[in-house]
Amino acid sequence: MAAHRLCFQIAVMFLSGAVCSADFSCRNEADEPVDWFIIYKLPKYKIGEVGSGLDYMYLDSSVKSWQMSKFMINVSQGAIGNTLNQLYVGGAYKSNNSAYVLYNDAPPILDYVQGYGHTKGVLLFGRSQGFWLSHTIPHFPSFPELGYLYPSSGKVNGQTALCMTYQYEQFHEIAKQMVYLYPRCYNCSVPAAFSADLPQLVQLCEGSKPLLTSVKRVEQLFSLGGDKFVSFVKSEHFVDDIYTGWVAQVLKADLLVESWQREGHALPSNCSLAQHTMNIQRIYFPTSVSFQSRYDHSKWCVSQSSTDQVTCLGDLNRERAQLWRGGGLVCSFNPLIYRAFRQVVDWYIDC
Repeated sequence: MAAHRLCFQIAVMFLSGAVCSADFSCRNEADEPVDWFIIYKLPKYKIGEVGSGLDYMYLDSSVKSWQMSKFMINVSQGAIGNTLNQLYVGGAYKSNNSAYVLYNDAPPILDYVQGYGHTKGVLLFGRSQGFWLSHTIPHFPSFPELGYLYPSSGKVNGQTALCMTYQYEQFHEIAKQMVYLYPRCYNCSVPAAFSADLPQLVQLCEGSKPLLTSVKRVEQLFSLGGDKFVSFVKSEHFVDDIYTGWVAQVLKADLLVESWQREGHALPSNCSLAQHTMNIQRIYFPTSVSFQSRYDHSKWCVSQSSTDQVTCLGDLNRERAQLWRGGGLVCSFNPLIYRAFRQVVDWYIDC
C-alpha cells in the first residue's frame, strides 16, 4: 500500500510539473511571471554620449516607473531573455503540448522577401495560457535550436518590446488579428491539438494567406491579470497612416507619435482631421538619457492630453511607404504605462 501511495505521489508531482511547464507567461528581470512588461532599448547614439547600444529601460506593474536594467539585451538574462528561454531552454519548440510562432518581416539568417506585413513578434502558449511579445527589432529572435541571440544590427537604434500574458482563449482572437498583419512566420509550430481552434495560425505557418473580410480589424484583449489592451490591425489594403487615419479618430485623442524618422521618408505632423497626430522629435529619460527620433526604431504613441490616458505600441512608422503595409498597434489605458511614456516626450512638432 505504501509503495502504491508513493507511486501515486510521484505521478502527481510529475503531472503537476508538466502542467506548470505549460503555464507560459511574460517573465520579469528576476525570471518571475508577470502580467505584462515593456522594455525600451536605448540607441547607441544618445545626445552627448555614445553608448553600447545594448542597455535598456524596464517597466512592469510592480516597478511603477522606468528602471535601468542591470542586464544588457544581448544576454539571456533579463526580461526578454527569461521570457524567450521558455521556448529555447525549456524545449517548448519540440513539444506537441504547446504552440509557438516567430514572425518578423526581416527575419534572422533568411533573405528579405517583400509582401509581408511590417510586423515583428513571438507567440508561445499552451492550453491554459501564454504570451504575445510584440517588438520592433529586425533579425530577432533567433531560431529555437540556436538559443537566445541578439543581432549586432540591433545595437544602433532604439527599440521597444511589449509582452502580454493571456489565457488560451484570447489567442483565438489574436490569431484573427494576425491574418490582417500577414506576418512572415519564419519558424513556428501549431500541433494538431491546437489546429481546430486556430486555423488562421495553421495557414500562416504553412505560408498561405487567409482571406480577409475587411481591410482592418479592432479587438479588445484582456490579460491574465485583467488589464485591457486593444489591438488595431490593418492590411495592406487600408492605404492610410494607421495613427492619423484610424487610431486617433477611433480613440478620439490627439496623439504624439514616436517612430523611426528617416530623412525624406517621414510623414509630417497632421492636423487635417478632427484628431491630430504630431511627430515626436526627442526623447528624454529621467536618468538624464536623451536621444533624437532619427536614432529610434521604436513605434509608439501617447495621447497629448492626460485625460485620455492612451498609450499604443506597435509596428508601423509614420512614413509614406508604410501606408501600403500591414501592421498594427496594441493600445493600453493603464495610467502607469501612460505616465511612463508621456513623461519621456521631450519635444514634438505641433501642426
